[in-house]
Amino acid sequence: MKVIQLHKNELLLIKKAIKNNREAQHLLFEIHAPKMLSVCRYYIKDLQQAEEVMLNGFFKVFSNLKSFKNKGSFEGWIRRIMVRESISFLRQKKQIEFSVENFEYGNDYTNNIHTNMEVAEIQQLIDTLPEGYKIVFVMHAIEGYKHSEIAKVLNITEGTSKSQLFKARKMLQEKIKKLNKTTSYGTN
Repeated sequence: MKVIQLHKNELLLIKKAIKNNREAQHLLFEIHAPKMLSVCRYYIKDLQQAEEVMLNGFFKVFSNLKSFKNKGSFEGWIRRIMVRESISFLRQKKQIEFSVENFEYGNDYTNNIHTNMEVAEIQQLIDTLPEGYKIVFVMHAIEGYKHSEIAKVLNITEGTSKSQLFKARKMLQEKIKKLNKTTSYGTN
């Protein structure tokens, strides 16, 4: 039995999908949709709206498939489309606000929060953040964007990006500490 590498198989699917082969498009969608829905869900609280954004994102993926140059991963290329589509959705809904206050990193800034929370519970906490904080937090902490990239995508300054991340982390830390005091999540 001959084993075909997933990467080569995916490249073949992409070539077929560019030629509007519906079966290949469907397979690419089936492979990537679960991860891309979770990407959209990071940004958008409502699952149905996140699904709608993901579907719009896949429409853009298949409309622009010819522009994929096979530099980097195909999944990463799709992910960037989903992030931008999610941000566009939030902009259209006018749900993004950024505070532009200056700040100094203080001594109380720490990442040393220990918790045994489930991913869904952490997502719920992230959902409670103001949209500006949430978007920057997700882009930086989860998606791995640099502040310069976030600033460019969101049309804000790097300082605003850093400020939003600082405030988001601080707010999340406070929420986790509060939960740790009222539940048995903490390991402190």
